[in-house]
Amino acid sequence: MWIFMSFFILSLFAEIIANDKPLMIIKNSRLYFPVFSVYTEKDFGGYFKTEADYTDPEVKKLIEKESFIIYPPIKFSFDTINFTRDEVFPAPPSSENLLGTDDHGRDILVRLIYGFRVSVLFGLSLSAISSIIGIIVGAFQGYYGGKVDMFGQRFMEIWSGLPMIYVLIIISSFMEPGFFVVLGIMLLFSWMGLVDVVRAEFLKCRNLEYVNAARAMGLSDKTIIFRHVLPNAFVSAITFLPFILNGSITTLTSLDFLGFGLPPGSPALGELLAQGKTNLHAPWIGISAFLTLAVTLSLLVFIGEGLRDAFDPRHNI
Repeated sequence: MWIFMSFFILSLFAEIIANDKPLMIIKNSRLYFPVFSVYTEKDFGGYFKTEADYTDPEVKKLIEKESFIIYPPIKFSFDTINFTRDEVFPAPPSSENLLGTDDHGRDILVRLIYGFRVSVLFGLSLSAISSIIGIIVGAFQGYYGGKVDMFGQRFMEIWSGLPMIYVLIIISSFMEPGFFVVLGIMLLFSWMGLVDVVRAEFLKCRNLEYVNAARAMGLSDKTIIFRHVLPNAFVSAITFLPFILNGSITTLTSLDFLGFGLPPGSPALGELLAQGKTNLHAPWIGISAFLTLAVTLSLLVFIGEGLRDAFDPRHNI
């Protein structure tokens, strides 16, 4: 968990770690922060009122003249093309591009940093929203039972029988791809992951003594569900969250690999895997993306197993 959190926290500062804009410029006793603000070329003594292109040699000369500049550790953003390389793209690893470049000349290490952040944020968002929906649906099915449970289970059997990947591809093909569009489409299916777990806990607890006592005291069903029974079911739900996050990242990577995920040009692990498949003569692309994805998913599996052991009462005896 510490390793995963360290990688994730570092990726949150990707713009500071890897960027084609300087972090800070001191020129003529003025402070400039290009990473956080937009400055025109005229602000640095140029002629154009458009945003300064900090990779342009002429703009560099204007900025570096009588200036103090702090650059990020990696002077490339996820969409920056390295025109200084003499090799044909994709270029092999070098001191300038530690993991080489892709077939567009973009730094692979930088795209992995940004792609890792996008994947984890997407997975966390999808896991959180789908878990809330799944817990609520499972709680109501298990607590009320009867027809509510029967019709709910039949609907889930039909809905889960649909080929999720194919439905996602069909919907994504006629909708403009985007982070929230893909998130909404995947949410149609991912909420079912926790329903069975929470439903089973509620079916087990709904006729216990403390629940009957709460009913006898006149408490509402809503209060009994969320205040008394849900905390008992919440433990089993927490142990499944890392595995749901794992599945969310895998599904997003699959869609990006097939070209139905995030918009073209976005930093995505699946897009790098697709480039590795296309450019077999440049093995550094596929190996880098594969190792990043494999390490990420392995860490999440270990976290899930650790949570499961931590909440297992048999390990506390």
